[in-house]
Amino acid sequence: MLLHPSEPHSTLDPRQASPNEFIAKASSVGIAESHARKILGAVVGKGVCDLKDWIETQAIPRKFGALLPQLERLVLERTEKSQVDSFQKAVFRTKDGLAVESVIIPLQKIDKATLCLSSQVGCVMGCVFCATAKLAKRRNLKTWEIVDQYIQCRKIAHDAGLQVSGVVFMGMGEPFLNYENVISAAKLFSFPTANPISGRAITISTVGLVDKIDLFTNENHPFRLSISLGAATDEKRARLVPVAAKAKVSDVMAAARRYATSRNDRVNLSYVCIRNENVFEEDAKALGELIGDTPVRLDLIEVRDSEGKFLPPTSEEMTTFRDALRHYVRQPVARRYSGGADINAACGTLAAV
Repeated sequence: MLLHPSEPHSTLDPRQASPNEFIAKASSVGIAESHARKILGAVVGKGVCDLKDWIETQAIPRKFGALLPQLERLVLERTEKSQVDSFQKAVFRTKDGLAVESVIIPLQKIDKATLCLSSQVGCVMGCVFCATAKLAKRRNLKTWEIVDQYIQCRKIAHDAGLQVSGVVFMGMGEPFLNYENVISAAKLFSFPTANPISGRAITISTVGLVDKIDLFTNENHPFRLSISLGAATDEKRARLVPVAAKAKVSDVMAAARRYATSRNDRVNLSYVCIRNENVFEEDAKALGELIGDTPVRLDLIEVRDSEGKFLPPTSEEMTTFRDALRHYVRQPVARRYSGGADINAACGTLAAV
């Protein structure tokens, strides 16, 4: 049965579901698949929000204009640009008055950028070095709120002369606690008619939710997976990432291995390096024993704590730790730059209120 425009819940927001779900819903009100794809391209690919006006210029029956209203937007409250490395931070305000932050990451030597998007307001995972975890108000972001970050940040990047070539879900929140909305948003970003980003250029990060890692693996999405360990032993993880540590680190690594095996590819492991906490030789040895022959890429990230309680390792500590990792970990190891520290845009510092 076709929905009538006056019936409840009959309006269509292309940003609120996966592409296939939107196409199916559009079909239920008589919109052809070719037109639905065109609508997706306009909204996600070009940032069109006034669909009633837009449809007047298209070869789409005007009667559907009532189903394609002016789309709701996040309010762009401000942007900030680092004076150190040109990272930019966008601060948005939701309809219920909550702040959401996204980061535009410029890529070195090329006119491209990666967008770091948030999946939640606040975070319940309780990582002790993360400012987002200290926010009092918390909720999942709707799919359209994630997509609107992408649309607006893409314009900010474009205005700065940058082409967006990738997305990482490494902003505020634990993406796998908002699994369905994050996956739907990633599918929209990579949809063919929507000025797409390759699925391989979209990375979803988790602190190690084993059941969701396995679900992600079994669903065989094209997107990349990054797992943030915090530490290589259960004892240290319990202190640094207490909620994630409810799962044994060996179980997390087993899930990572299942993912890597199913893809015949490496899984990214992120490791936040903290002075006097997790950068000793014993930590390098524990990482080597934990990883074994699982194909991984280990990314080292220096902690950025705006409160100053947790400090990055000294240059000497990092050199010693890297040398130890070369001995114990038989996999690629790289230092990942976390920029925008002067505007609280670095990993673990997103906490606008």
